Amino acid sequence: MATQTLLGVLTVVNLGLVGYQSAHAPRPASPPDVIRGRALEIVDDRGKVRASITVLPEDPKHPWKGKPYPETVLLRLITADGRPNVKLGAGKNGSGLLIAGEDDPTYVQVLAEGRETTVRLKDTDNRERVIRP
Repeated sequence: MATQTLLGVLTVVNLGLVGYQSAHAPRPASPPDVIRGRALEIVDDRGKVRASITVLPEDPKHPWKGKPYPETVLLRLITADGRPNVKLGAGKNGSGLLIAGEDDPTYVQVLAEGRETTVRLKDTDNRERVIRP
């Protein structure tokens, strides 16, 4: 009889501990509202970068129109071959969009820089057309 009483007491204590732990278990964390970082890369199944968003710092080693190349935020969409076919950039002086074709140098480039805007079209035969307002 004493054994049955001891087993009953231990069962009640164990159930109490399980109930206490369940009530006080940490809640699963909710996803963050904002993801912060200096860059973001999306890779394919083989680990190759297929898309990236990067903040590029100002670069005095590469002058742009007589000034250091300005800080730029750059989005790249990259083909399976590693070629960035879409680039979208924004910086202090303006922004630009480049959409590349299958072959170099086929592309469409749209720039809004300072007070000027241009659309540049180029095909594989190196024929180029620049459109300005």
